[in-house]
Amino acid sequence: MKTTPTPSFMLEPAYEPLLSPNKDAGTSRDAIGLGQAAGQGLNTRHGTILTLEDISVSFDGFKALNDLNLYIGVGELRCIIGPNGAGKTTLMDVITGKTRPSHGKAWFGETLDLTQMSEVQIAQAGIGRKFQKPTVFEALSVFENLELAQKTDKSVWASLRARLSGEQQDRIAQVLDTIRLTTSMHRPAGLLSHGQKQFLEIGMLLVQDPQLLLLDEPVAGMTDAETEFTAELFKSLAGKHSLMVVEHDMGFVGTIADHVTVLHQGSVLAEGSLEEVQADERVIEVYLGR
Repeated sequence: MKTTPTPSFMLEPAYEPLLSPNKDAGTSRDAIGLGQAAGQGLNTRHGTILTLEDISVSFDGFKALNDLNLYIGVGELRCIIGPNGAGKTTLMDVITGKTRPSHGKAWFGETLDLTQMSEVQIAQAGIGRKFQKPTVFEALSVFENLELAQKTDKSVWASLRARLSGEQQDRIAQVLDTIRLTTSMHRPAGLLSHGQKQFLEIGMLLVQDPQLLLLDEPVAGMTDAETEFTAELFKSLAGKHSLMVVEHDMGFVGTIADHVTVLHQGSVLAEGSLEEVQADERVIEVYLGR
């Protein structure tokens, strides 16, 4: 019998308690964020939701990340660009716990050490990741995909007894409206367009109320209209969530980004507005061309 693969972000083994916070984390850093409250339980007193310092990752002697430093502010929409092999995917792997750095510090908020947490703990703490290729339950309806994605007890017995509360139904309705799939809520996900599947997977993350969203080439393969809506969607999410978007479409980047980070050979080559990085001779040489 053919089975539908389970999206990686839906896997929830038995709960593992978070490790003890480090009280001294982040006290020496400058405030760079927007100063908003990131969410219940997450300490962001310096306005920074993600801190990566001197992060290095090596694979058989090749340095995929090389003393990388990156700071994402609370509520910020940051775009990450760079040539193939610059370290963009490895960067997201480190943040989500899929890859352990050989050196450096990675903090979520001021107290959660990502290098000491499992992938499940990191997801439960409030970091959601969307991969380039959408992964949804194609045999289930749009509504059922969102229902299944909620932060609930996923044990067999709990699932059999589960009933949606009014609050949960309202949240799903809100997300359906946000991703513009209300009229398709009873449609099998397998019948959606490529872009609609992308929106559904974003919705499956949103029902989990993540504080930081990692989005890998979200507009790849989309129509112009879908790309335009994605830009509107991301701009509406910024402030309520922090977003880190890895993208090659410079037109899309220019539409959404206030701040751009350029990676090259595993390190930050340049940072600033899109206009600033586009005018940087080093960026032109290694990525944009003339």
